[in-house]
Amino acid sequence: MQKNYLNKISAQFIKGVGPEVKKLLEKCRIETVQDVLFHFPFRYQDRTKLTPVKQVRQGEWVVVEGEIIQIEAKNRRTAVELYDGTGVIFLLFFQLGFNQKLAFKEGLRLRCFGEVKFSSHGKTLFHPEYQRIDSRTIAPIENTLTPIYPSTEGLTQTRWRKISEQALSMLNEDNLPDYLYKFEEYNFGLTLQQALKLIHRPTPGDNVELLVNKKHPAQLRLAFEELLSHHLSLKMKRETLKKLKAPLFDISNSTTSINQFITNLGFQLTAAQKRVMEEILGEFQHPHPMLRLVQGDVGCGKTVIAAICTIVAHCNHYQTAVMAPTEILTEQHLQNFKKWLEPLGIDVYCLNQKLKLSEKKTLLEIIKSQNNVVIIGTHALFQENVEFKNLGLVIIDEQHRFGVEQRFALKQKGLSPHQLMMTATPIPRTLAMTCYADLNHSIIDELPPNRTPIKTVVVSQQRREEIIQRIRHANTQKRQIYWVCTLIEESELLQCQAAEKSVEFLKQSLPDLTIQLIHGKLKPQEKDRIMMRFKDNQIDILVATTVIEVGVDVPNASVMIIENAERLGLSQLHQLRGRVGRGSLESYCILLYQLPLSFHAEERLRVMKEFQDGFKIAEKDLSLRGPGEFLGTRQTGMLNLRVADLVRDQPLFDGVQKTAELIEIQHPDIIQPIIHRWVGDIQKFQEV
Repeated sequence: MQKNYLNKISAQFIKGVGPEVKKLLEKCRIETVQDVLFHFPFRYQDRTKLTPVKQVRQGEWVVVEGEIIQIEAKNRRTAVELYDGTGVIFLLFFQLGFNQKLAFKEGLRLRCFGEVKFSSHGKTLFHPEYQRIDSRTIAPIENTLTPIYPSTEGLTQTRWRKISEQALSMLNEDNLPDYLYKFEEYNFGLTLQQALKLIHRPTPGDNVELLVNKKHPAQLRLAFEELLSHHLSLKMKRETLKKLKAPLFDISNSTTSINQFITNLGFQLTAAQKRVMEEILGEFQHPHPMLRLVQGDVGCGKTVIAAICTIVAHCNHYQTAVMAPTEILTEQHLQNFKKWLEPLGIDVYCLNQKLKLSEKKTLLEIIKSQNNVVIIGTHALFQENVEFKNLGLVIIDEQHRFGVEQRFALKQKGLSPHQLMMTATPIPRTLAMTCYADLNHSIIDELPPNRTPIKTVVVSQQRREEIIQRIRHANTQKRQIYWVCTLIEESELLQCQAAEKSVEFLKQSLPDLTIQLIHGKLKPQEKDRIMMRFKDNQIDILVATTVIEVGVDVPNASVMIIENAERLGLSQLHQLRGRVGRGSLESYCILLYQLPLSFHAEERLRVMKEFQDGFKIAEKDLSLRGPGEFLGTRQTGMLNLRVADLVRDQPLFDGVQKTAELIEIQHPDIIQPIIHRWVGDIQKFQEV
């Protein structure tokens, strides 16, 4: 086993890397020996064979060797005539230094590498790389392809090759047993050293096209181990969690209250809701904290599940913290939880920015001293001055919007509380297996029976008059309309101005309708007032920025019009579309686009028109944007993959899971070294 992990050894320990070179490496985000090893070439040059001058062709990169037969130096230009016995080729240099010019002498033998071009001289190499060849000895030709690395000014490719050669020599041990390289499905047949050597120094027989496109077995071998390391680290985290003592929830204490809650709802839970609820209630009775992610489309009833969990915590004399990413979503939860829970005798509070200083002080005292209360809030729940008396349950809505550090801070508020995370952004199986292997998963894959499918139409902005006619028709049927103006610039002011222009256009076109604007710069109280007027059918058209991505449910709103829909991502479009179709009315989503459309924009609009299923949309979104953008690397504490690609490497995932299980049983001693190599120090967040 490696005792000195290469991700702990500074690159400065590599021969030839002094303080100045170290600074240049840091510009390329390279600090350790391992960083050098995982800094892969982006292309290769073939310098493994000499090409006779008479055979060289324009545009080819070649190695030629010959004798200088003439030198011509004029002003800043130096032309060197080279003869190899089969023909003549010229080496053309500009602005050579005085000593460099003196180095060229007739009769001197050179080996040169460069791209063949034609000049007034004939066949020419412009500024080729060259070396002197002693005529008394045979200089060996290179036997591997020459790597070309991503670089920065001051770091030559010659320097890179020396640094990578040194780093390769420092890697002399592996962790995985030999038989794990040769799974029948993959048959990598390569150790770590072999894979890295092949990537940095391939031979002419290796498939360069696969290497450049990052699909070579050597790269897949490394991707496999990287995915394996992250999977193992998450499983370790899960095992650590099982050692913690959880609040004990006796489900029988809450049966009467849960039944009363469902009766008060006025509708029955769907089969999917019942299934997920049983999974959660079963886990509440385990001796370790629950860590569960509930996924489901907008409107599938995740909040109802959260409320039932809150009832269980209350009946067992524990507090519940409900965390949401925005103030408007906390307001939505406050309204729902008060309506549902206060008739059962459960006190619900909201810790937000609207509270006066005296009100906040009173609420902090309640949180510190009272059992059974429910506290709703944003990141305000993380503040040091918030002290919970006995936090037993944490509910995190839209969990992908929170970072690992924030979850860690809240977890520290209680004694290993149960954690229920919810998201309306469906997570594709690929990501779930990799990024959330530490969580149990529940999926609500069924909408309430009164929901009708939403018809999606893609329309050019030039047909706005047709949209106006459709609005008039919808209004005769007493239907309400959302008109969404998308973000035009990274400026809320400009966004509001664009929305105001849309309001003016609609008021001129539809003078008989009541039209209201809502946007992010309004005070929370004003937003609430407008949303309640819309819900009470006092507004015909609500013109909004994407602030209504989450908001009050309005069953009578059955038309969603999104201007410049090509500017939004699939996840946001899907969330906005979910604002309608929340009642029994036939609903429409109209995506207005502005030409010209990029390939990705056109593809997003096609996906929205073709699919309703959030998971299928999420799969498409992942393939279009990649995992970093899909989840938001900065917000999620998303794993920083060096080699693996969660889209490209999906076929590896079943093998990764199988290998992890095998290692846990047969080789538990190699788990830590593998994790250290790829993940590093994750101890801080082992219990998050």
